[in-house]
Amino acid sequence: MAERSHVNLASIVHSFAHAEPARESLLFEGGHALPDVARSYGQLWRNAQALARGLGRRGAGPGSVIAVLMANHAEFVELMIAAALLRVVLVPIDPRTRGEKLRFMIANSRATGLVAADYALPGAEELLEDDAGIEWIAALATDEGPGRAMWAPRVEDYAALRLVDGDDLPVPADNGEEAMLILHTSGTTGDPKGIVMTHRRFCDTAAAALKGFGYRPDDRLYSGLSLTHANALQVTLAPALLGGLPVVFSRRFTRSRLWALTRKYRCTTFTLLGGMTTTLYAEPPRADDARNPVRFVVSAGMPAAIWERFEQRFGVKVLEFYGSAEGGLAIKPLDAGPIGSIGRVAPHFSYRIVDDAGAELPRGVAGELWLRPADGSPFRVEYVGNPEASARKCAGGWLRMGDVVREDGDGWLFFEYRQGGGLRRNGDFINTAYVEKSIAESGLVRDVFVYGVPAASGAPGEKDVVAAVVPLDASTLDVQALFRCCRAALEPNFVPSFVQVVPEIPKTASEKPLERLLIEALAREPLSVHEEEGARRAGTGAAA
Repeated sequence: MAERSHVNLASIVHSFAHAEPARESLLFEGGHALPDVARSYGQLWRNAQALARGLGRRGAGPGSVIAVLMANHAEFVELMIAAALLRVVLVPIDPRTRGEKLRFMIANSRATGLVAADYALPGAEELLEDDAGIEWIAALATDEGPGRAMWAPRVEDYAALRLVDGDDLPVPADNGEEAMLILHTSGTTGDPKGIVMTHRRFCDTAAAALKGFGYRPDDRLYSGLSLTHANALQVTLAPALLGGLPVVFSRRFTRSRLWALTRKYRCTTFTLLGGMTTTLYAEPPRADDARNPVRFVVSAGMPAAIWERFEQRFGVKVLEFYGSAEGGLAIKPLDAGPIGSIGRVAPHFSYRIVDDAGAELPRGVAGELWLRPADGSPFRVEYVGNPEASARKCAGGWLRMGDVVREDGDGWLFFEYRQGGGLRRNGDFINTAYVEKSIAESGLVRDVFVYGVPAASGAPGEKDVVAAVVPLDASTLDVQALFRCCRAALEPNFVPSFVQVVPEIPKTASEKPLERLLIEALAREPLSVHEEEGARRAGTGAAA
Protein backbone atom coordinates (compact mmCIF):
# COMPACT_ATOMS: atom_id res chain seq x y z
CA MET A 1 0.00 0.00 0.00
CA ALA A 2 1.78 3.10 -1.22
CA GLU A 3 1.38 6.43 0.49
CA ARG A 4 3.22 9.71 0.16
CA SER A 5 5.02 11.43 2.99
CA HIS A 6 3.03 13.95 5.00
CA VAL A 7 4.05 16.56 7.53
CA ASN A 8 0.73 16.79 9.41
CA LEU A 9 -2.79 15.37 9.70
CA ALA A 10 -4.31 18.17 7.61
CA SER A 11 -2.06 17.19 4.71
CA ILE A 12 -3.22 13.56 4.90
CA VAL A 13 -6.91 14.44 4.82
CA HIS A 14 -6.41 17.14 2.17
CA SER A 15 -4.80 14.67 -0.23
CA PHE A 16 -7.81 12.33 -0.22
CA ALA A 17 -10.41 15.11 0.03
CA HIS A 18 -9.22 16.59 -3.25
CA ALA A 19 -8.43 13.36 -5.11
CA GLU A 20 -11.38 11.26 -3.88
CA PRO A 21 -13.77 13.45 -1.85
CA ALA A 22 -16.49 10.77 -1.69
CA ARG A 23 -14.10 8.10 -0.37
CA GLU A 24 -15.40 6.53 2.85
CA SER A 25 -13.34 7.47 5.89
CA LEU A 26 -15.02 7.32 9.32
CA LEU A 27 -18.18 5.77 10.72
CA PHE A 28 -19.26 6.32 14.31
CA GLU A 29 -21.83 3.62 15.04
CA GLY A 30 -24.89 4.80 16.92
CA GLY A 31 -25.63 1.77 19.06
CA HIS A 32 -29.15 0.46 19.47
CA ALA A 33 -31.10 3.72 19.31
CA LEU A 34 -29.11 6.32 17.38
CA PRO A 35 -28.30 6.68 13.68
CA ASP A 36 -24.75 6.09 12.56
CA VAL A 37 -22.62 9.14 11.76
CA ALA A 38 -20.47 8.74 8.65
CA ARG A 39 -17.82 10.97 7.16
CA SER A 40 -16.17 10.88 3.74
CA TYR A 41 -12.79 12.55 3.31
CA GLY A 42 -14.54 15.44 1.57
CA GLN A 43 -16.93 15.92 4.50
CA LEU A 44 -14.09 15.77 7.00
CA TRP A 45 -12.25 18.46 5.06
CA ARG A 46 -15.25 20.80 4.70
CA ASN A 47 -16.29 20.48 8.34
CA ALA A 48 -12.72 20.95 9.61
CA GLN A 49 -12.28 24.05 7.44
CA ALA A 50 -15.53 25.56 8.78
CA LEU A 51 -14.41 24.85 12.33
CA ALA A 52 -10.92 26.26 11.69
CA ARG A 53 -12.39 29.47 10.25
CA GLY A 54 -14.65 29.88 13.27
CA LEU A 55 -11.90 29.18 15.80
CA GLY A 56 -9.57 31.52 13.91
CA ARG A 57 -12.19 34.26 14.06
CA ARG A 58 -12.18 33.99 17.85
CA GLY A 59 -8.40 34.26 17.98
CA ALA A 60 -7.13 30.67 17.91
CA GLY A 61 -3.81 30.32 16.11
CA PRO A 62 -0.18 29.27 16.52
CA GLY A 63 0.56 28.88 20.22
CA SER A 64 -3.07 28.43 21.24
CA VAL A 65 -3.96 25.37 23.33
CA ILE A 66 -7.46 23.86 23.29
CA ALA A 67 -8.55 20.92 25.44
CA VAL A 68 -11.14 18.41 24.20
CA LEU A 69 -13.23 16.51 26.72
CA MET A 70 -15.35 13.93 24.91
CA ALA A 71 -15.67 10.29 23.93
CA ASN A 72 -15.51 9.15 20.30
CA HIS A 73 -17.44 11.47 17.99
CA ALA A 74 -16.84 12.61 14.41
CA GLU A 75 -16.44 16.15 15.78
CA PHE A 76 -13.38 14.97 17.73
CA VAL A 77 -11.51 14.11 14.51
CA GLU A 78 -12.70 17.27 12.76
CA LEU A 79 -11.34 19.29 15.67
CA MET A 80 -7.99 17.54 15.28
CA ILE A 81 -7.85 18.51 11.60
CA ALA A 82 -8.92 22.09 12.32
CA ALA A 83 -6.25 22.40 15.01
CA ALA A 84 -3.61 21.16 12.54
CA LEU A 85 -4.71 23.82 10.02
CA LEU A 86 -4.47 26.55 12.67
CA ARG A 87 -1.24 25.23 14.24
CA VAL A 88 -3.15 24.94 17.49
CA VAL A 89 -2.17 22.36 20.12
CA LEU A 90 -4.97 20.00 21.13
CA VAL A 91 -5.21 18.32 24.56
CA PRO A 92 -7.46 15.22 24.48
CA ILE A 93 -8.81 14.32 27.96
CA ASP A 94 -10.92 11.37 29.06
CA PRO A 95 -14.44 12.85 29.50
CA ARG A 96 -14.79 11.12 32.88
CA THR A 97 -12.00 13.29 34.29
CA ARG A 98 -12.97 16.00 36.74
CA GLY A 99 -11.93 17.73 39.94
CA GLU A 100 -8.29 18.22 40.82
CA LYS A 101 -7.03 15.88 38.10
CA LEU A 102 -8.85 17.84 35.40
CA ARG A 103 -7.65 21.15 36.82
CA PHE A 104 -4.09 19.84 36.83
CA MET A 105 -4.27 18.75 33.17
CA ILE A 106 -5.72 22.09 32.10
CA ALA A 107 -3.16 24.09 34.06
CA ASN A 108 -0.27 21.85 33.03
CA SER A 109 -1.06 22.20 29.32
CA ARG A 110 -2.02 25.89 29.65
CA ALA A 111 -5.23 25.37 27.71
CA THR A 112 -7.43 28.44 27.45
CA GLY A 113 -10.30 26.91 25.48
CA LEU A 114 -12.27 23.71 25.97
CA VAL A 115 -14.55 21.74 23.67
CA ALA A 116 -16.62 19.26 25.70
CA ALA A 117 -19.40 16.80 25.02
CA ASP A 118 -22.42 17.89 27.06
CA TYR A 119 -22.21 14.77 29.25
CA ALA A 120 -18.81 16.04 30.45
CA LEU A 121 -20.13 19.47 31.42
CA PRO A 122 -20.52 18.76 35.17
CA GLY A 123 -16.75 18.63 35.44
CA ALA A 124 -15.97 21.19 32.76
CA GLU A 125 -18.25 23.98 34.01
CA GLU A 126 -16.37 24.10 37.30
CA LEU A 127 -13.35 25.38 35.36
CA LEU A 128 -15.20 28.61 34.53
CA GLU A 129 -15.78 29.32 38.20
CA ASP A 130 -12.21 29.01 39.47
CA ASP A 131 -8.77 30.15 38.36
CA ALA A 132 -8.08 27.23 36.00
CA GLY A 133 -7.23 29.49 33.04
CA ILE A 134 -10.13 28.39 30.80
CA GLU A 135 -11.58 31.41 28.99
CA TRP A 136 -14.32 29.67 27.00
CA ILE A 137 -16.16 26.34 26.78
CA ALA A 138 -18.10 25.06 23.78
CA ALA A 139 -20.38 22.06 24.30
CA LEU A 140 -21.33 19.40 21.77
CA ALA A 141 -24.98 18.44 22.23
CA THR A 142 -25.50 14.67 22.45
CA ASP A 143 -28.17 12.20 23.51
CA GLU A 144 -26.38 11.63 26.84
CA GLY A 145 -26.14 15.12 28.26
CA PRO A 146 -28.49 17.69 29.77
CA GLY A 147 -30.53 19.86 27.44
CA ARG A 148 -29.14 23.25 26.44
CA ALA A 149 -31.38 24.91 28.99
CA MET A 150 -29.33 23.23 31.71
CA TRP A 151 -25.95 24.48 30.46
CA ALA A 152 -24.14 27.18 32.40
CA PRO A 153 -24.73 30.64 30.87
CA ARG A 154 -21.14 31.00 29.68
CA VAL A 155 -21.11 27.66 27.82
CA GLU A 156 -21.41 28.08 24.05
CA ASP A 157 -22.92 25.69 21.53
CA TYR A 158 -20.30 23.78 19.53
CA ALA A 159 -22.30 24.42 16.36
CA ALA A 160 -21.72 28.18 16.80
CA LEU A 161 -17.97 27.67 16.48
CA ARG A 162 -18.30 26.76 12.80
CA LEU A 163 -18.02 29.42 10.07
CA VAL A 164 -19.32 27.80 6.90
CA ASP A 165 -18.57 30.61 4.41
CA GLY A 166 -15.06 31.73 3.63
CA ASP A 167 -11.81 30.74 1.99
CA ASP A 168 -10.10 27.51 2.90
CA LEU A 169 -7.08 27.75 5.17
CA PRO A 170 -3.89 26.44 3.55
CA VAL A 171 -2.23 23.28 4.82
CA PRO A 172 0.87 24.22 6.86
CA ALA A 173 3.95 22.95 5.08
CA ASP A 174 6.68 23.44 7.68
CA ASN A 175 5.27 22.58 11.11
CA GLY A 176 6.36 18.94 11.43
CA GLU A 177 8.41 19.62 14.57
CA GLU A 178 5.69 21.67 16.25
CA ALA A 179 3.46 20.26 18.98
CA MET A 180 0.26 18.69 17.70
CA LEU A 181 -1.13 16.98 20.83
CA ILE A 182 -0.50 16.82 24.55
CA LEU A 183 -1.42 13.31 25.74
CA HIS A 184 -1.47 12.85 29.49
CA THR A 185 -0.37 9.65 31.18
CA SER A 186 -2.83 7.93 33.50
CA GLY A 187 -1.18 9.39 36.61
CA THR A 188 -1.57 6.20 38.63
CA THR A 189 1.57 6.96 40.69
CA GLY A 190 1.40 10.76 40.83
CA ASP A 191 0.33 13.73 38.75
CA PRO A 192 -0.21 12.86 35.06
CA LYS A 193 2.61 13.81 32.70
CA GLY A 194 1.71 15.59 29.47
CA ILE A 195 3.50 13.94 26.54
CA VAL A 196 4.06 16.33 23.64
CA MET A 197 3.41 14.66 20.28
CA THR A 198 4.64 16.51 17.23
CA HIS A 199 2.95 16.50 13.83
CA ARG A 200 5.86 14.61 12.31
CA ARG A 201 5.78 11.90 14.93
CA PHE A 202 2.04 11.42 14.39
CA CYS A 203 2.59 10.99 10.65
CA ASP A 204 5.67 8.78 11.04
CA THR A 205 3.82 6.54 13.50
CA ALA A 206 0.90 6.30 11.08
CA ALA A 207 3.27 5.09 8.35
CA ALA A 208 5.01 2.62 10.69
CA ALA A 209 1.68 1.16 11.84
CA LEU A 210 0.25 0.96 8.32
CA LYS A 211 3.25 -1.05 7.15
CA GLY A 212 4.21 -2.91 10.33
CA PHE A 213 0.75 -4.24 11.15
CA GLY A 214 0.17 -5.41 7.61
CA TYR A 215 -3.06 -3.53 6.97
CA ARG A 216 -4.37 -4.23 3.43
CA PRO A 217 -6.40 -2.04 1.05
CA ASP A 218 -9.46 -4.22 1.65
CA ASP A 219 -9.24 -3.99 5.47
CA ARG A 220 -11.93 -2.25 7.48
CA LEU A 221 -10.75 -1.25 10.96
CA TYR A 222 -12.71 -1.06 14.20
CA SER A 223 -12.01 0.42 17.62
CA GLY A 224 -13.97 1.07 20.78
CA LEU A 225 -10.93 2.54 22.50
CA SER A 226 -10.99 6.23 23.37
CA LEU A 227 -9.50 8.76 20.97
CA THR A 228 -8.15 10.50 24.07
CA HIS A 229 -5.60 7.65 24.28
CA ALA A 230 -2.53 7.08 22.11
CA ASN A 231 -3.62 3.60 21.00
CA ALA A 232 -6.83 4.62 19.23
CA LEU A 233 -5.07 7.66 17.78
CA GLN A 234 -1.88 6.03 16.55
CA VAL A 235 -2.74 2.38 16.00
CA THR A 236 -6.19 2.83 14.44
CA LEU A 237 -7.05 6.39 13.38
CA ALA A 238 -3.66 7.51 12.03
CA PRO A 239 -2.91 4.52 9.76
CA ALA A 240 -6.53 4.36 8.60
CA LEU A 241 -6.51 7.99 7.49
CA LEU A 242 -3.07 7.67 5.92
CA GLY A 243 -3.94 4.49 4.03
CA GLY A 244 -7.42 5.56 2.97
CA LEU A 245 -8.91 2.68 4.97
CA PRO A 246 -12.45 2.90 6.35
CA VAL A 247 -12.63 2.74 10.13
CA VAL A 248 -15.57 2.21 12.48
CA PHE A 249 -15.58 3.66 16.01
CA SER A 250 -17.92 3.04 18.90
CA ARG A 251 -18.45 5.84 21.37
CA ARG A 252 -17.00 3.55 24.03
CA PHE A 253 -15.71 -0.02 24.26
CA THR A 254 -18.41 -2.64 24.78
CA ARG A 255 -17.41 -6.28 25.10
CA SER A 256 -20.96 -7.59 24.74
CA ARG A 257 -21.43 -6.06 21.27
CA LEU A 258 -17.92 -6.33 19.87
CA TRP A 259 -18.34 -9.41 17.68
CA ALA A 260 -21.81 -8.33 16.55
CA LEU A 261 -20.35 -4.98 15.47
CA THR A 262 -17.59 -6.64 13.43
CA ARG A 263 -20.25 -8.69 11.63
CA LYS A 264 -22.60 -5.75 11.05
CA TYR A 265 -19.90 -3.47 9.65
CA ARG A 266 -17.70 -6.19 8.07
CA CYS A 267 -14.65 -5.14 10.08
CA THR A 268 -11.55 -7.23 9.44
CA THR A 269 -9.38 -6.10 12.34
CA PHE A 270 -9.57 -4.36 15.71
CA THR A 271 -7.29 -3.57 18.64
CA LEU A 272 -7.23 -4.99 22.16
CA LEU A 273 -5.23 -3.83 25.16
CA GLY A 274 -4.28 -5.91 28.19
CA GLY A 275 -7.30 -6.70 30.31
CA MET A 276 -9.72 -6.26 27.39
CA THR A 277 -8.59 -9.66 26.13
CA THR A 278 -9.46 -11.44 29.37
CA THR A 279 -12.79 -9.60 29.47
CA LEU A 280 -13.71 -10.95 26.03
CA TYR A 281 -12.43 -14.42 26.84
CA ALA A 282 -14.52 -14.52 30.04
CA GLU A 283 -17.76 -13.98 28.12
CA PRO A 284 -19.79 -17.21 27.93
CA PRO A 285 -18.88 -19.11 24.72
CA ARG A 286 -21.35 -18.88 21.84
CA ALA A 287 -21.84 -21.20 18.90
CA ASP A 288 -21.13 -18.35 16.47
CA ASP A 289 -17.97 -17.05 18.16
CA ALA A 290 -15.81 -17.94 15.14
CA ARG A 291 -18.33 -16.77 12.54
CA ASN A 292 -17.03 -13.25 12.07
CA PRO A 293 -15.16 -11.33 9.34
CA VAL A 294 -12.13 -10.50 11.51
CA ARG A 295 -8.83 -11.38 9.87
CA PHE A 296 -6.59 -10.49 12.79
CA VAL A 297 -6.57 -8.75 16.15
CA VAL A 298 -3.90 -6.15 16.91
CA SER A 299 -3.07 -6.89 20.54
CA ALA A 300 -0.90 -5.22 23.14
CA GLY A 301 -0.76 -7.61 26.07
CA MET A 302 -2.34 -10.86 24.88
CA PRO A 303 -1.69 -13.30 27.77
CA ALA A 304 0.28 -16.34 26.60
CA ALA A 305 -1.99 -18.45 28.81
CA ILE A 306 -5.03 -17.88 26.57
CA TRP A 307 -3.40 -16.84 23.27
CA GLU A 308 -3.96 -20.03 21.24
CA ARG A 309 -7.39 -20.74 22.72
CA PHE A 310 -8.44 -17.17 21.94
CA GLU A 311 -7.41 -17.61 18.30
CA GLN A 312 -9.20 -20.97 18.02
CA ARG A 313 -12.39 -19.88 19.77
CA PHE A 314 -12.88 -16.71 17.74
CA GLY A 315 -11.31 -17.89 14.46
CA VAL A 316 -8.77 -15.05 14.33
CA LYS A 317 -5.02 -14.51 14.28
CA VAL A 318 -3.24 -12.35 16.85
CA LEU A 319 -0.65 -9.74 15.90
CA GLU A 320 1.10 -8.68 19.10
CA PHE A 321 2.86 -5.35 19.42
CA TYR A 322 4.57 -3.33 22.12
CA GLY A 323 5.05 0.41 22.47
CA SER A 324 4.25 3.42 24.59
CA ALA A 325 2.77 6.87 24.14
CA GLU A 326 6.31 8.25 24.41
CA GLY A 327 7.49 6.06 21.55
CA GLY A 328 9.14 2.75 20.72
CA LEU A 329 7.75 -0.18 18.77
CA ALA A 330 8.12 -3.95 18.65
CA ILE A 331 5.94 -6.21 16.50
CA LYS A 332 5.31 -9.94 16.41
CA PRO A 333 3.82 -10.47 12.92
CA LEU A 334 1.10 -12.96 12.13
CA ASP A 335 2.28 -16.59 12.13
CA ALA A 336 5.81 -15.64 13.18
CA GLY A 337 7.66 -15.93 16.45
CA PRO A 338 6.81 -17.79 19.64
CA ILE A 339 3.50 -17.49 21.48
CA GLY A 340 3.81 -14.95 24.29
CA SER A 341 6.43 -12.79 22.59
CA ILE A 342 5.91 -9.06 22.14
CA GLY A 343 7.90 -9.30 18.92
CA ARG A 344 11.12 -7.85 17.63
CA VAL A 345 12.06 -4.19 17.84
CA ALA A 346 11.10 -2.27 14.69
CA PRO A 347 14.07 -1.81 12.32
CA HIS A 348 14.14 1.99 12.70
CA PHE A 349 15.18 1.51 16.35
CA SER A 350 18.24 0.09 18.06
CA TYR A 351 17.88 -1.27 21.57
CA ARG A 352 19.58 -2.48 24.71
CA ILE A 353 18.45 -4.60 27.66
CA VAL A 354 20.22 -3.37 30.77
CA ASP A 355 20.53 -3.91 34.52
CA ASP A 356 19.86 -1.29 37.18
CA ALA A 357 23.30 0.24 36.58
CA GLY A 358 22.76 0.53 32.81
CA ALA A 359 25.11 -2.35 31.93
CA GLU A 360 24.00 -4.42 28.95
CA LEU A 361 22.77 -7.92 29.78
CA PRO A 362 23.21 -11.14 27.78
CA ARG A 363 20.30 -12.76 25.99
CA GLY A 364 18.02 -14.65 28.30
CA VAL A 365 18.57 -12.33 31.25
CA ALA A 366 15.72 -9.97 32.04
CA GLY A 367 16.35 -6.23 32.28
CA GLU A 368 14.96 -2.83 31.35
CA LEU A 369 14.43 -2.12 27.65
CA TRP A 370 16.09 0.99 26.19
CA LEU A 371 15.49 2.29 22.66
CA ARG A 372 16.83 4.99 20.35
CA PRO A 373 16.73 5.73 16.61
CA ALA A 374 18.76 3.28 14.54
CA ASP A 375 20.87 6.13 13.14
CA GLY A 376 22.27 6.78 16.62
CA SER A 377 20.56 10.13 17.12
CA PRO A 378 19.25 10.75 20.64
CA PHE A 379 15.67 9.97 21.46
CA ARG A 380 13.75 13.00 22.66
CA VAL A 381 10.64 13.07 24.82
CA GLU A 382 9.05 16.25 26.11
CA TYR A 383 6.78 16.19 29.12
CA VAL A 384 5.18 19.62 29.04
CA GLY A 385 6.26 21.75 31.98
CA ASN A 386 8.46 18.97 33.39
CA PRO A 387 12.01 19.20 32.01
CA GLU A 388 13.41 17.03 34.82
CA ALA A 389 11.15 14.09 33.94
CA SER A 390 11.90 14.63 30.24
CA ALA A 391 15.63 14.44 30.91
CA ARG A 392 15.30 11.30 33.04
CA LYS A 393 13.18 9.53 30.44
CA CYS A 394 15.82 10.01 27.73
CA ALA A 395 19.06 10.22 29.73
CA GLY A 396 22.03 9.48 27.49
CA GLY A 397 19.86 9.66 24.39
CA TRP A 398 18.04 6.37 25.14
CA LEU A 399 14.29 6.11 25.69
CA ARG A 400 14.01 4.23 28.97
CA MET A 401 10.85 2.18 28.64
CA GLY A 402 10.51 1.31 32.33
CA ASP A 403 9.57 -2.26 31.38
CA VAL A 404 11.52 -5.41 32.21
CA VAL A 405 11.88 -7.75 29.24
CA ARG A 406 14.04 -10.69 28.19
CA GLU A 407 15.28 -11.75 24.76
CA ASP A 408 15.49 -15.32 23.51
CA GLY A 409 18.24 -16.73 21.32
CA ASP A 410 16.44 -15.72 18.12
CA GLY A 411 15.91 -12.10 19.11
CA TRP A 412 12.25 -12.36 20.18
CA LEU A 413 11.36 -10.20 23.18
CA PHE A 414 9.15 -11.21 26.10
CA PHE A 415 7.54 -8.76 28.51
CA GLU A 416 8.13 -9.68 32.15
CA TYR A 417 6.68 -6.81 34.19
CA ARG A 418 6.58 -3.07 34.63
CA GLN A 419 9.41 -1.82 36.84
CA GLY A 420 8.09 -1.70 40.39
CA GLY A 421 5.06 -3.74 39.40
CA GLY A 422 6.21 -7.33 39.72
CA LEU A 423 4.06 -9.57 41.90
CA ARG A 424 6.07 -11.98 44.06
CA ARG A 425 4.71 -14.41 46.59
CA ASN A 426 6.79 -16.75 48.73
CA GLY A 427 9.73 -16.00 46.47
CA ASP A 428 7.90 -16.88 43.22
CA PHE A 429 7.03 -14.40 40.48
CA ILE A 430 3.26 -14.71 39.92
CA ASN A 431 2.11 -14.58 36.30
CA THR A 432 -1.34 -13.09 36.84
CA ALA A 433 -2.48 -14.14 33.35
CA TYR A 434 -2.72 -17.77 34.46
CA VAL A 435 -4.81 -16.83 37.48
CA GLU A 436 -7.11 -14.70 35.32
CA LYS A 437 -7.42 -17.53 32.78
CA SER A 438 -8.54 -20.08 35.38
CA ILE A 439 -11.17 -17.67 36.73
CA ALA A 440 -12.34 -16.56 33.27
CA GLU A 441 -12.87 -20.19 32.26
CA SER A 442 -15.02 -20.85 35.33
CA GLY A 443 -18.13 -19.53 33.60
CA LEU A 444 -19.00 -17.58 36.75
CA VAL A 445 -17.61 -14.13 35.93
CA ARG A 446 -17.77 -11.59 33.13
CA ASP A 447 -14.55 -9.76 34.04
CA VAL A 448 -11.50 -10.41 36.22
CA PHE A 449 -8.34 -8.56 37.17
CA VAL A 450 -5.62 -9.94 39.42
CA TYR A 451 -3.29 -7.69 41.42
CA GLY A 452 -1.22 -7.71 44.58
CA VAL A 453 -1.32 -6.07 48.00
CA PRO A 454 1.46 -6.04 50.62
CA ALA A 455 1.72 -9.49 52.14
CA ALA A 456 0.19 -10.09 55.56
CA SER A 457 3.46 -11.77 56.51
CA GLY A 458 5.23 -8.42 56.24
CA ALA A 459 8.01 -9.95 54.12
CA PRO A 460 9.72 -7.17 52.12
CA GLY A 461 8.67 -7.18 48.47
CA GLU A 462 6.15 -9.98 48.99
CA LYS A 463 2.49 -9.62 48.02
CA ASP A 464 -0.77 -11.43 48.57
CA VAL A 465 -2.79 -12.16 45.44
CA VAL A 466 -6.20 -10.50 45.00
CA ALA A 467 -8.63 -11.49 42.23
CA ALA A 468 -11.19 -8.75 41.55
CA VAL A 469 -14.18 -10.30 39.75
CA VAL A 470 -17.40 -9.06 38.18
CA PRO A 471 -19.89 -11.92 38.55
CA LEU A 472 -22.29 -13.01 35.86
CA ASP A 473 -24.94 -13.05 38.59
CA ALA A 474 -24.01 -11.53 41.95
CA SER A 475 -26.95 -13.21 43.70
CA THR A 476 -25.81 -16.73 42.80
CA LEU A 477 -22.04 -16.36 42.66
CA ASP A 478 -20.27 -19.24 44.41
CA VAL A 479 -16.98 -17.67 45.49
CA GLN A 480 -15.67 -20.96 46.84
CA ALA A 481 -16.21 -22.47 43.38
CA LEU A 482 -13.80 -19.86 42.04
CA PHE A 483 -11.22 -20.89 44.62
CA ARG A 484 -11.74 -24.55 43.65
CA CYS A 485 -11.19 -23.72 39.97
CA CYS A 486 -7.93 -22.00 40.85
CA ARG A 487 -6.85 -24.78 43.20
CA ALA A 488 -7.44 -27.37 40.44
CA ALA A 489 -5.67 -25.43 37.69
CA LEU A 490 -2.84 -23.59 39.45
CA GLU A 491 0.13 -24.25 41.63
CA PRO A 492 -0.48 -23.28 45.28
CA ASN A 493 1.35 -19.94 45.21
CA PHE A 494 -0.88 -18.75 42.32
CA VAL A 495 -4.18 -19.39 44.14
CA PRO A 496 -5.62 -15.99 45.19
CA SER A 497 -5.43 -14.98 48.81
CA PHE A 498 -8.66 -13.03 48.34
CA VAL A 499 -11.53 -12.79 45.87
CA GLN A 500 -12.92 -9.26 45.70
CA VAL A 501 -16.44 -9.08 44.22
CA VAL A 502 -17.14 -5.76 42.47
CA PRO A 503 -19.96 -4.48 40.21
CA GLU A 504 -17.36 -3.39 37.64
CA ILE A 505 -13.61 -3.09 37.38
CA PRO A 506 -12.70 0.63 37.17
CA LYS A 507 -10.64 1.35 34.08
CA THR A 508 -8.87 4.16 32.28
CA ALA A 509 -9.78 5.46 28.82
CA SER A 510 -7.47 2.75 27.44
CA GLU A 511 -9.32 0.04 29.39
CA LYS A 512 -6.44 -0.37 31.82
CA PRO A 513 -7.69 -1.50 35.25
CA LEU A 514 -7.26 1.13 37.95
CA GLU A 515 -5.55 -0.92 40.63
CA ARG A 516 -5.47 2.02 43.04
CA LEU A 517 -9.27 2.25 43.15
CA LEU A 518 -9.61 -1.49 43.73
CA ILE A 519 -7.17 -1.31 46.64
CA GLU A 520 -9.20 1.54 48.13
CA ALA A 521 -12.39 -0.52 47.75
CA LEU A 522 -10.67 -3.50 49.39
CA ALA A 523 -10.37 -1.52 52.60
CA ARG A 524 -13.67 0.36 52.29
CA GLU A 525 -15.91 -2.64 51.49
CA PRO A 526 -14.69 -5.63 53.55
CA LEU A 527 -17.92 -7.58 53.01
CA SER A 528 -17.06 -7.87 49.30
CA VAL A 529 -13.73 -9.58 50.09
CA HIS A 530 -13.65 -13.36 50.51
CA GLU A 531 -11.06 -15.93 51.60
CA GLU A 532 -10.88 -19.60 50.74
CA GLU A 533 -12.68 -21.75 53.25
CA GLY A 534 -10.28 -23.67 55.46
CA ALA A 535 -7.29 -21.61 54.38
CA ARG A 536 -5.09 -20.56 57.25
CA ARG A 537 -4.27 -17.02 56.27
CA ALA A 538 -4.19 -13.88 58.34
CA GLY A 539 -6.15 -11.11 56.69
CA THR A 540 -4.22 -8.16 55.38
CA GLY A 541 -4.84 -4.76 56.84
CA ALA A 542 -6.72 -3.94 53.64
CA ALA A 543 -9.13 -6.83 53.93
CA ALA A 544 -9.48 -7.11 57.68
